[in-house]
Amino acid sequence: MSTPVVSAGKGLPAATPHPVDYRRIYVWELPVRVYHWINAVALVALCVTGYMIGAPIRMYYAAEAYQQYWFGWVRFIHFLAAFIYLFNFLARLYWGFVGNKYSSWRAFFPFTRRQQHEIIDVINADVFETKLHGPISTGHNALAGLIYFGTFLAFVAQTITGFALYSSMSNSWLPRMFTWVVPLLGGEFGVRFWHHLFLWFFVTFIIIHIYLAFYHDYIEGRGTVSSIIGGWKFERDNRDK
Repeated sequence: MSTPVVSAGKGLPAATPHPVDYRRIYVWELPVRVYHWINAVALVALCVTGYMIGAPIRMYYAAEAYQQYWFGWVRFIHFLAAFIYLFNFLARLYWGFVGNKYSSWRAFFPFTRRQQHEIIDVINADVFETKLHGPISTGHNALAGLIYFGTFLAFVAQTITGFALYSSMSNSWLPRMFTWVVPLLGGEFGVRFWHHLFLWFFVTFIIIHIYLAFYHDYIEGRGTVSSIIGGWKFERDNRDK
């Protein structure tokens, strides 16, 4: 695949004498893409309904409260999204062991010296903007992988506190497994505080994630955004003509 030659313009460096060639690389397999979009919908639903549960919106109706069920639907959607989010995460956990190298759990732990240098490089480029970028990773860069791992840990904490709150109103075996969390965190107030705090962590994560996805798509020009739909990215072919 080739990109068109663009004129450099007056006062700018001369354009390359030939088009730049790119090769397609299949990065995100179908299970990873399905996980991403289910995760996105469920997480947004959890954030919106979770905020409404924590700070209920006053609704004025002519009917009595017992004749309407809108807040019950808010809670139902929250609980349903929570179960979807949980089992979707378990499926992703499995795929981290059987998927390709880009979805492997090894990509989320910066153990190698190259990954550690890449973290510093990405911070200088994305945060401090002291350089454009260094070598571009085909999958997640090392910093993104580390942040995603932190997000997975936050999800585990959010799940534990969520089921702990649910345990007081459910006789199901799954929520009842987390009754021990309530006294550990000083009662339901403590559990609710941490659960609500993680809500804002995920809201912040969503905003930054969307911004950086479009930022890298624009800077790198390799189909970062479209890759999570079709699975393909484009890597510059540096072979001599």
